[in-house]
Amino acid sequence: MRIFKTSVFARWANKNHVTDAALRRAIREVEAGLVDAELGAGLCKKRIPMPGRGKRGGGRCILAFRARRRAYFLHGFAKGARDNVTKREREALRRLARELLGYSEAGIRKALDEGVLIEVDSDDE
Repeated sequence: MRIFKTSVFARWANKNHVTDAALRRAIREVEAGLVDAELGAGLCKKRIPMPGRGKRGGGRCILAFRARRRAYFLHGFAKGARDNVTKREREALRRLARELLGYSEAGIRKALDEGVLIEVDSDDE
């Protein structure tokens, strides 16, 4: 399973000290069926721990997921900052998910080269 984060999500994760290890754990939980909400079009909402807050007080992320293939972290927010994404945001995220989940290997390489996507490191656990 390849795991990616958008450059926007990566900035949020860095600012909030969310590690690649935490993102990989979240994907393992999603693969096991543990999601907070299915949002349609391959999107789901998942809790992720933030240092000093744990999962309950931590963050929420929206990700695009295709089982056994690829996952893309698209959007993150602190639980205390808001409860959910708006309907308008959800529609934009669905469009983005459809686009990313449809990428060929060449499309992924191009997005990586341009810095639009960042592959989650698999070696820091």
